[in-house]
Amino acid sequence: MSARSFPRFTAQLVLLAACLNAPLLFPASRVDAQSAPTPQTAGAVLYEIRFPNAVQREGEISVRFRTVPLGPLVVQMARSSPGRYALHEFAKNIYHVRATDAAGRPLGLTRISPHAWRVTGHRGEVRFQYTLFADRADGTYAGIDQTRAHLNMPATFAFAPSLATRPIQVTFVPPDTTWHIATQLEPTTDARTFRAPHLQYFLDSPTHLGKLDIRSWEVTSGGRTQTIRLAVNHLGDESDVARFTEQTKRVVNEMAAVFGELPRFDYGTYTFISCYRPNCAGDGMEHRNSTSLTASGSLAAGSLGLLGTVSHEFFHAWNVERIRPASLEPFNFTEANMSGELWFAEGFTSYYGPLVIARAGINPIPFYARGLGSAVNTLTNHPGRRFAGAVGMSQQAPFVDAAAAIDPNNRSNTFISYYTYGEALGIALDLTLRARPTPATLDDVMRVMWRRFGPQTAALAPVRGYTVADVQAAVSEVAKDSAFARDFFTRYVIGSELPDYPTLLARAGFLVRPTASTTAWMGDARLSAQDNEVTVAGNTTIGSPLYEAGLSAGDRLLTLDGTPVTSLTDVRTALGAKKPGDQMRITWRARDGERVADLALRADPRVEVVAFEDANIVLSPAQVSFRAHWLASKQR
Repeated sequence: MSARSFPRFTAQLVLLAACLNAPLLFPASRVDAQSAPTPQTAGAVLYEIRFPNAVQREGEISVRFRTVPLGPLVVQMARSSPGRYALHEFAKNIYHVRATDAAGRPLGLTRISPHAWRVTGHRGEVRFQYTLFADRADGTYAGIDQTRAHLNMPATFAFAPSLATRPIQVTFVPPDTTWHIATQLEPTTDARTFRAPHLQYFLDSPTHLGKLDIRSWEVTSGGRTQTIRLAVNHLGDESDVARFTEQTKRVVNEMAAVFGELPRFDYGTYTFISCYRPNCAGDGMEHRNSTSLTASGSLAAGSLGLLGTVSHEFFHAWNVERIRPASLEPFNFTEANMSGELWFAEGFTSYYGPLVIARAGINPIPFYARGLGSAVNTLTNHPGRRFAGAVGMSQQAPFVDAAAAIDPNNRSNTFISYYTYGEALGIALDLTLRARPTPATLDDVMRVMWRRFGPQTAALAPVRGYTVADVQAAVSEVAKDSAFARDFFTRYVIGSELPDYPTLLARAGFLVRPTASTTAWMGDARLSAQDNEVTVAGNTTIGSPLYEAGLSAGDRLLTLDGTPVTSLTDVRTALGAKKPGDQMRITWRARDGERVADLALRADPRVEVVAFEDANIVLSPAQVSFRAHWLASKQR
């Protein structure tokens, strides 16, 4: 796989297109024969969005449904969004809903559910219009103001489920003629109009309107030359984008080396749609041929953190967008989407995001080692493992994936993020495979999954989705040992045993060590100090001294060893006078009155991961070799 820059004249065309507010169009010969079908205008659903009141965060949307079969037409807003697994009820942000016929005459309009309307009395055409309020620019919602319109399609556009297979044409009318449009939708000869082959693709196609700094380059991989495009709305200077572009190129090239090739992008282009402005919320959301990247920070101040999101989301171009769980295909826009495979789809992606940055030489090895510590510490110490393994944690996504509820929960004790759980298992499986008598790698597993589940249909969907058993079968093939694969999945994926991280990581010259083994510890519960009172602000951790003594959220600390507690400093002072194994008398006010107990203080159980060289330990030749095979660049 190799990358090369545009010739000078092509770069000039790109610049000219940007100046004219035109999409970046490429010769038809560049698009592969198996690219997405081109919608025919005759039966297409036609959308238009304008922004006459952008200052008040509003967009005006109209939809023309043509050649509609006789009878009522149901029109609705999505309740969920690709890459999210909980319900978000996007209909809550639309109002002034109306429906007319082709001549502008009102049609019967009845709201039949919180998110759906029934239109009656039409004669084959329905024009559905509404106002959208949008004030959260991220990967899930939509954000409109006088600086940009960042649109997640399910949060923006209503649709008719009965017409879901029809082609779609959408026209964006920016409020500012200097704005550009960045999207994975197919461009047309009109710079503001784009197409999608059907509803699934349309709702999976985030779009950004604004003043964009656009950088493009070509990558040749798998016998195909395709375009990677970085479109950035930001407040920095051109050098910030230039530096970020070069880092992104290195990530793209290194990521392709994991799988051996880039995916076949529909229309020959992949776009990083990026908004780094104070009025954006931090997020990253993968899509089939693009990713939505938002952050309130700047490229100048936080480019490495932003690059981490770039790396994570680009890995999704393979893992989840094409290598897709059967439980998520097709995506259901009207219900929560539950999957037991998110530890692989999201968690292994979380493992590869920073790994690829390290392989690209952007982050030094000691920095990468410390980054592993969070996942290793969580799996080592979190009490959630006593309740479920990686599959069980994945199935809870509809409750935790940006889902909102007002009643308290106990997830700080019972839930481990499938991102973190999967990342920790990715570390364990990769290092275990590499240490086997016949070494293999997690890269090998990903390539098997790509070969088996990467093929796509003409309708731009996986030929078949995978299950947990399919991932186990891929590990079995790579390891050439079905008993090993069955044992690993039984113990660590379905079950919740703890891998031996100290031994696994030591092979690469990484040390797992306590962060504060001599510090007295009573638990990790959040404490809040206000008005000379200290209260327990969150659930106490199962198994911690505070939990075992009977303290819970909302309790107020009164004394520690007889000394009144009025500030967090009082707590730190009392603990600082103790060592692991000591006892400390605590009094507190609970819901049933004042209580007293003796805390059995323990050593802080938290661990970190550091490179041997940071711990003044000399690496052996075997460790040097093992680390190089794991973390060196895979480009050939």
